[in-house]
Amino acid sequence: MTRRQAFLKRSLDVLLALLGFLLLGWLLLLCWLIASIETRSHGIFSQQRVGRYGKPFRVYKVKTMVDAEGERSSITANCQHAITRSGQFFRRFKLDELPQLWNVLIGDMSFVGPRPDVPGYADCLQGDDRLILQLRPGITGPASLKYRNEEALLAAASDAKAYNDEVIWPEKVRMNLAYYHHYSVWRDLGYIVATFVPRLADRLNRRNP
Repeated sequence: MTRRQAFLKRSLDVLLALLGFLLLGWLLLLCWLIASIETRSHGIFSQQRVGRYGKPFRVYKVKTMVDAEGERSSITANCQHAITRSGQFFRRFKLDELPQLWNVLIGDMSFVGPRPDVPGYADCLQGDDRLILQLRPGITGPASLKYRNEEALLAAASDAKAYNDEVIWPEKVRMNLAYYHHYSVWRDLGYIVATFVPRLADRLNRRNP
């Protein structure tokens, strides 16, 4: 990515994040209120994720699960019982991602890029795969669009963690590495549009490397 591309990408992120807060701020507050009531706790959830250059940061989401004793698995399919009724709705329409507008605005994330992973995945990349860490994690992207039904795939697998580690994760790495090598602002705009028009996602991924 050239300096000009990096400047345009960051400028687009800031512009869209501000626009998102302006247009969707009321919706974020409504989701927070509903999540707070149903979970009987603060409706915003934060978790440490691996960011650009492998540096950790806090990602923010609308809370979609009730607090549970013990350590919760990073594979959502293993804790479906903890998802609230409102959480199912928020996840279906990606409303739980709205607080990440703040992550984008402060520079921890971009609108388009690899999804931010929990420690133990992105920070363990080797060789050329570590080029992915030069990208800011994204709210959406080629891998996110392909695996938009990832929770259903994992829920259907006999061993969700093994399926994630052996099938989904390596394919995400391949797609995110291709995104790094073939970056363009126009593709970013295409991925953003495809996020809201799912039928365009498969067409866009077939067209791009």
